[in-house]
Amino acid sequence: MTDSPVLLDVTDGVATITLNRPQAYNSLNIETKELLRDTIQQVADDPAVRCVVLTGSGKAFCTGQDLKEHIELLENGGSDALFTTVDKHYNPTVTALAGMAKPVIAAVNGVAAGAGSSLAFACDLRIVADTAGFNLAFANVALSCDTGASYHLQQLVGRAKAIELLYFPRTISAADALELGLATKVVPADELAAEVASLAATLAAGPTVALGAMRQSVAYAAGHSFEEALEFESAMMTKTGATSDHRAAVAAFVAKEKPAFEGR
Repeated sequence: MTDSPVLLDVTDGVATITLNRPQAYNSLNIETKELLRDTIQQVADDPAVRCVVLTGSGKAFCTGQDLKEHIELLENGGSDALFTTVDKHYNPTVTALAGMAKPVIAAVNGVAAGAGSSLAFACDLRIVADTAGFNLAFANVALSCDTGASYHLQQLVGRAKAIELLYFPRTISAADALELGLATKVVPADELAAEVASLAATLAAGPTVALGAMRQSVAYAAGHSFEEALEFESAMMTKTGATSDHRAAVAAFVAKEKPAFEGR
């Protein structure tokens, strides 16, 4: 581990991004937000990366905005930095996370609160330690929701439940998160790393262009009409049909062999 607030490891097509401020429960100060944004954009654009894992070090996944820095800025006339951070940091970060054309896993090792929970909700899959939990903490500090919570939360749990969780923040246990649909799978904390590594390796060995097209198609359909969704699906089928992976997979099927995907 280094002193950097965000760590990046790329191994066998899997990019693991680790928030690394355990002493501050991986809260997001300006330095961390800038590095997280840039790191996510970097792996999104890297063709060698075929799956992304977002996680935290220590006891927390991410507890959102660093309120100590927030108070200092409020008291010292730094409101400019405070209220431009959504457009400069949070929005581009979650846009890159949700929009990249490759699978994204949140390995939720501990509490995810505020923008930390929003980041987890923007991932495709949330593998959650049984000791972890979520908290939509925005109302507790008299702020609206951000980092895509208004979009992704209601997709996961429905509008009525999303409003309830935002209006009345509470820590949602891993078991409750699974029941609500916030968690994809809950595992014992000491098995989280192995579970996520196995899942990420499987996805990284898959047909990356096709997987990316699937996540983009689902996201597109959420905000468009049925007819528009079909048109987008058609474009994605044309795109994926031209890949080497598609040709190899069809040949392997005919030969009754298992395809080996190269992600292109």
